[in-house]
Amino acid sequence: MKYFFLAGEASGDLHGAALMRELKSIDADADFCFLGGDLMLAQGGKMVRHYREMAFMGVVNVLLNLNKVAENLKICTKAINDYKPDVLILIDYPGFNIRIAKYVKKNLQIPVYYYIMPKLWAWKSYRIKSIKRYVDKAFTIFPFETQYFHNLGFEVNYVGNPTVDSVEDFLQKADNKPFKSEKPVVALLAGSRKQEIKGCLKIMSSMADYFPDFQFVATAAPNIDEAFYRKFLPPNIELIKDNTYSVVKNSFAAVVNSGTATLETALLGTPQVIVYHVFGWRFAAILRKLLIHIPYISLVNLVGEKEVVKELIMHHFTPENLKIELAKILYDNDLRKQILADYQNIRQTLGEKGTAKRAAKMINEQLTNEQ
Repeated sequence: MKYFFLAGEASGDLHGAALMRELKSIDADADFCFLGGDLMLAQGGKMVRHYREMAFMGVVNVLLNLNKVAENLKICTKAINDYKPDVLILIDYPGFNIRIAKYVKKNLQIPVYYYIMPKLWAWKSYRIKSIKRYVDKAFTIFPFETQYFHNLGFEVNYVGNPTVDSVEDFLQKADNKPFKSEKPVVALLAGSRKQEIKGCLKIMSSMADYFPDFQFVATAAPNIDEAFYRKFLPPNIELIKDNTYSVVKNSFAAVVNSGTATLETALLGTPQVIVYHVFGWRFAAILRKLLIHIPYISLVNLVGEKEVVKELIMHHFTPENLKIELAKILYDNDLRKQILADYQNIRQTLGEKGTAKRAAKMINEQLTNEQ
């Protein structure tokens, strides 16, 4: 069969590549055309556009690149028409992908599947109207999404969480400790975007002055130059690039910027404090009250359905508050035991590894039945 993939970000490239690999294992005639990245290209097929030419984050950035967005939409629709796929598979990236789904449904007789659904439970829930109209089948990676979308009148298929796969794969390998320290280590994970790093890392690294009995180690994402991280780090804090899992696993505790890294840290078994900085937080706080209707922002607490770990969000993210919360997970053994027990429950809730394999099997069976 012919599969057309749409992935507009690095995470989509990762998930798309895994799904392509599994589709090839059950469909000997699998052929791919896609907007994605290097990982997807390594699986074979034709890359129409690299996600680096598509990933415009934030309203202002999108407005400044409207011509580029329009060009990408035009290139994408032409590629779909020329390729004539058996299915269109969307991976997150809703602003762009839903527009393409609308075009396909109105102009072509092609089924549209969504793998890695947009996080409507956190932001822009109105998009469900378009999804119900233009998407035929959807696959989710968080257990709580199944009930959420059911309540909105849209049935989805939970296939597991790819973070489970990546962490399990790591844990099965020999782990060489990436740093030397006679003290227990506190890992600092400031994120993979420059704005996140700028907003978080200086406060994170200031904790080293308050806890001299611990060694603080920061991690660097592969897409950001180490020199940028160094702007916000004192010289006594080691910076390790491209080895985040090992740093976290070998740490006593962690301070983590909200995102997928919080779930990874939980699955690796390291107690954490979660932080999130927003520039112009006063305005952002008003918007959050008006538009966001979830009790937590971190994946750990959302999956755990309780405050498993402390979140310091916006104006609550201060050196004073972080010092208090970090001290709790460093010195309160009962709290640490409770966090680790809750982590085990989260691991069981997410289910077994094999996310992409389950999704590929469902996609192949659905397409076969439709033919």
